[in-house]
Amino acid sequence: MGRGIVVLLCLLALFSSSLCLDHANGRGDQALAQINIYETSLALDTSVKLHASPQVLGSQGEDTEWVDLAISNPKPSSDDWIGVFSPAKFDSGNCWPTTGGKEKTPYICSSPIKYMYCNSHPDYMKSGNVILKFQIINQRADISFALFSSGVQEPHLLGVSNPVAFVNPKAPLYPRLALGKNWDEMTVTWTSGYNIDEAVPFIEWSAKGLPARRSPAGTLTFNRNSMCGNPARGVGWRDPGFFHTSFLKELWPNREYTYRLGHDLVNGSTIWSKNYTFVSSPYPGQDSKQRVIIFGDMGKGERDGSNEYNDYQPGSLNTTDQVIKDLKDIDIVFHIGDLTYSNGYLSQWDQFTAQVEPIASTVPYMIASGNHERDWPDTGSFYAGTDSGGECGVPAETMFYFPAENRAKFWYRTDYGMFRFCVADSEHDWREGTEQYKFIENCLATVDRKTQPWLIFIAHRVLGYSTNDWYGKEGTFEEPMGRESLQKLWQKYKVDLAFYGHVHNYERTCPIYESQCVNNDKDHYSGTFKGTIHVVVGGAGSHLSPFSSLVPKWSLVRDYDFGFVKLTASDHSSLLFEYKKSSTGQVYDSFNISRDYRDVLACTHDSCEPTTSAS
Repeated sequence: MGRGIVVLLCLLALFSSSLCLDHANGRGDQALAQINIYETSLALDTSVKLHASPQVLGSQGEDTEWVDLAISNPKPSSDDWIGVFSPAKFDSGNCWPTTGGKEKTPYICSSPIKYMYCNSHPDYMKSGNVILKFQIINQRADISFALFSSGVQEPHLLGVSNPVAFVNPKAPLYPRLALGKNWDEMTVTWTSGYNIDEAVPFIEWSAKGLPARRSPAGTLTFNRNSMCGNPARGVGWRDPGFFHTSFLKELWPNREYTYRLGHDLVNGSTIWSKNYTFVSSPYPGQDSKQRVIIFGDMGKGERDGSNEYNDYQPGSLNTTDQVIKDLKDIDIVFHIGDLTYSNGYLSQWDQFTAQVEPIASTVPYMIASGNHERDWPDTGSFYAGTDSGGECGVPAETMFYFPAENRAKFWYRTDYGMFRFCVADSEHDWREGTEQYKFIENCLATVDRKTQPWLIFIAHRVLGYSTNDWYGKEGTFEEPMGRESLQKLWQKYKVDLAFYGHVHNYERTCPIYESQCVNNDKDHYSGTFKGTIHVVVGGAGSHLSPFSSLVPKWSLVRDYDFGFVKLTASDHSSLLFEYKKSSTGQVYDSFNISRDYRDVLACTHDSCEPTTSAS
């Protein structure tokens, strides 16, 4: 047994100490960053037995299965843990060659995709004989379970289980809808293990009363060299598979469509996904009920309890489940940055797309770029931090579609019925005179408020107002340089609402301009526009951010809890705002806006059109 397991191990010398240090330090609070896998020592014990079942997964077409891991360890310890590895064989191909450093055997060169402490089962310390349950998703490779002792900083490998695998590990999975550049387009992006030399990807789609159609899909991927630094280039790397995007065009408005993902193999057979449905967008300006969900910083959770560290993303599953529960009353979702908190551990992107699949396969799932997607030194990001873990935007820009002119510049506009959304990229310079500033002004200036009265600005970082603790200590109550350039645009073009993430709580301001409330109401706003209402909605899942003890007059409502916002436009004159708790779905804060077209046209401070006295 011991010799067979040794064959599985990656024996690679000459990893640099700096690479190991990067991993040991981790990136933020990503749970997998706590594991110093390069320091693993071989301590195989023939008395340790691990068996995973079932060995064949997805026999009925499932893309998620529960696996029982039976553990027998005669010497249980409180710091024993299970690492879940995929591919199952520890392969030297996962090792990133470097020069210098020291040799240490054995090297396991890739992080597990998840891990769990054995004493999470109450009987482990009593007998060492327990069954742990893991939720496993299809990630294009087989899976094994390894038992380690001595904690996560200097792990000792005691044993490895049999491998388990899905019937078709390459199957097309996890579709993500997004609006196209035209109102009558819907894009579908999905993940598979099929490259274009193996299979031709496409979408088959239809609506009741219309003939079925097929639309081709383009295929993209990225490799380790696409990453900008560690851990994404090193211990966090995992083959991402292939991403296929199809554009469904000339859709009829407000119509339910059925679709499925397909791959024509070179042997003449076709691989199909299950069937999905979506409702196409309303015509821009159409007068009908339209419902929008907005949140930021959700991250991902594990339903089997694995990967829990520092209570880092405890609200993620609650937010996901509440949105799924309300899905029949939702038309579009905006996740405004900090999507997965993978921080350079690429396996977590699959985990995230699997978690949101019930939502993203049914309604457009529009995203924005956050610091944990983009930031890395000397890569063109506005901030020189390391929050992306070396990803520097590549996975987000490749795995999700969004209607930007340049996917590397994550700003775009999109219309949905009576709404115009201007989505900014706070990880690139937005100040006056920049390319992005010109985009923002053009987006705000070109909307026809007669047909699209509800004008929404979105960014990840707080470019407006927040009483978050660190902003309060700086005395700015904003991201540095945040609103100085933009507030005159919000006022000039009469932006109704501005939404931000980054700060992990909820806060709503009064209608505000230049740090002054311009309307003293709290629950209902009507008549002439006077100022933009700013909303922080970054409490969708990641650990909560404390508020400053200072509470300016403009801060109307604050909530130190997990939640999300729902907007409901009933018609061209009525908009309902609701902030809901992720734990219960109950409304914690709400208000209404009632505004006619003449109220949008009316003159107010710093937003008056030029006039002349000439007849």
